[in-house]
Amino acid sequence: MRGAWLLRLATVGGTVLILELLCRVGIIAGFTMIPPSQMATGLFQLLVSGTLLPDLKTTLSGVAIAVAAAILIGFLTGALLHAVPRLRRTLDPFFASYYAVPVWAFYPLCIVLFGLNDVPKVIIGFLYAVVAMIVNTLNGLDRVPPVLRKLARTHQMSRGATVLLIILPSAAPHIFTGVKLAIAYAFIGVVGSEFILANAGIGYQISFAYNNFDNVILYSLILFIIVFVSAINLFLYSWERAILQRRGGR
Repeated sequence: MRGAWLLRLATVGGTVLILELLCRVGIIAGFTMIPPSQMATGLFQLLVSGTLLPDLKTTLSGVAIAVAAAILIGFLTGALLHAVPRLRRTLDPFFASYYAVPVWAFYPLCIVLFGLNDVPKVIIGFLYAVVAMIVNTLNGLDRVPPVLRKLARTHQMSRGATVLLIILPSAAPHIFTGVKLAIAYAFIGVVGSEFILANAGIGYQISFAYNNFDNVILYSLILFIIVFVSAINLFLYSWERAILQRRGGR
């Protein structure tokens, strides 16, 4: 476990160092990319100045709503489809090809229906995230060992106790995977939508910086998204490991 963490840190640190050197010696032109140290400095200055806080609030609130809705609805839908195999067989081909559909194509329709506000981008973030949650919930429920269900029946456990004490803990790793993917996809949907017609948010600021050749703000905001999402996934990964250890997993 420790060796894997050291390998990850070495990989990330080595990549950052190589990019830093390539940018500093001019192999990568400053017009194309700035050094990682300059990205970190620019992000720090943006956060300290407070100019970015309204855009952060706009984006993160949209992502939070999209993620919460995707996790809740995705989990409930996955549980329903697992309980109704005929309906699941009908929808399985749709899930398999879902991410081949350009979800952003529905953004203009959402604007027509809901107006030029934060609702369309939240819907796009939700649409990107919900299917990942549904599929991973189904995978988790499929992989509950039959012997555990038989054990619950042997001990005459109620349906609620079986779900809470047997099924959900057994399916938890896959459900956590769905949560992590939902967070990542929601960020993609919300930030990507802000590129199009939004007038605020991190995606809007990235697009504005790109159009104005402001690489400091552009890469600083990209760095923020990478670090923020990675930190959330790291927290969820640690929580998942703690659950597995309590269950006797490795």
